[in-house]
Amino acid sequence: MAPAKPHMNLAVVGHIDHGKSTTVGRLLFETGAVPAHIIENYRKEAESKGKGSFEFAWVMDNLKEERERGITIDIAHKRFDTDKFYFTIVDCPGHRDFVKNMITGASQADAALLIVAAPDGPMEQTKEHVFLCRTLGINQLIIGINKMDASKYSEERYNEVKKDLSNLIKMVGYKPDDIHFIPMSSFVGDNIATRSANTPWYKGVTLLESLDTLVAPELPTTLPFRLPIQDVYSISGIGTVPVGRVETGIMKKGMKVSFMPANVTGEIKSIEMHHEEHDQALPGDNVGFNVRGVGKNDIRRGDVCGPAEKPPSVAEEFIAQIVVLHHPSAITVGYTPVFHCHTTQTACTFMELQKKLDPRTGQVKEENPTFLKTGDAAIVKFRPVSPMVIENIKEIPQLGRFAIRDMGSTIAAGMCIEVIAKDMR
Repeated sequence: MAPAKPHMNLAVVGHIDHGKSTTVGRLLFETGAVPAHIIENYRKEAESKGKGSFEFAWVMDNLKEERERGITIDIAHKRFDTDKFYFTIVDCPGHRDFVKNMITGASQADAALLIVAAPDGPMEQTKEHVFLCRTLGINQLIIGINKMDASKYSEERYNEVKKDLSNLIKMVGYKPDDIHFIPMSSFVGDNIATRSANTPWYKGVTLLESLDTLVAPELPTTLPFRLPIQDVYSISGIGTVPVGRVETGIMKKGMKVSFMPANVTGEIKSIEMHHEEHDQALPGDNVGFNVRGVGKNDIRRGDVCGPAEKPPSVAEEFIAQIVVLHHPSAITVGYTPVFHCHTTQTACTFMELQKKLDPRTGQVKEENPTFLKTGDAAIVKFRPVSPMVIENIKEIPQLGRFAIRDMGSTIAAGMCIEVIAKDMR
């Protein structure tokens, strides 16, 4: 059996009408993830409905509908393969979903593809997404200057947009020289899988080639072992079986472990993956494991398992850098929304608004502001209402990011920069 290709999570970001869905549809088509006959059926249907301009975005929407109607075309995960990697697309439709998708759950994006339409150039949302990518620790970026067909494949227009974007990404700390800028049209297929005759002036790589220049993330095996719990089962004849995904470190059979904030310890008797027993598990592995000395009611979803000698950090308080994405009014001290961090959902109170930052440069704009509003970046001290595990982003980044939600939407995104630990003895 050939060794498995390394896996990459790719976030597709950019302003709402700049062609993200079309790009995703085109990538899936060009890499064979969506069979050609399905595309052909849609093309005919589109023509019969007078939608002669056949769009891949339409394919994506129809596939979604088909899934909802129970016809199984399994691209729910939007997986596609290149020569070097297999990618999962973290589709980032609108602003609020974007953050929730990127921060919560396993979808830590390893790289981002930013789509900017040539006729419009960078828009307000483009700026926000670039800043968010940087804040969330996405260090690899590819920029597709899309809809070149609508700009008559003008090299001059491409250079203008490229220059604007270079200035924008420099402000948040990306280096334009390290980034591929690709003039493309997802609609027509220019420079996606093959070089386009419409852009004879462009000598660079295609979009698919640029994806293969990305660097696969190193598995964080040298960090302390951490596994946030998703569920806990009690299986007769076996005992307590927590389930979760190893985020960092190496999990080994026989290991003495602590669950925090439950503050219980036990020993790992067995580790199971895909119905097979294993002696160890690595970051990215989804496992069920049996623990000696821990009852089903001792631990729950949101607790984190780690080695007994270096247990997960339980915060009395913590200091974090946040970006307010969307709040109808002003946020002041005392506000207590829900924080989604790894598998926990815990309400936390804004205790001190320490600094307001310039979102573009990260420089301090104001000390001890009285309130925060949409668009502000800030350093804030929080106090969890009930005990929760969170780690310093510099030490264990996988457990240092969070989304703040209230009233059914994502209010802010952030990362923990200091934990004031609770004494668990």
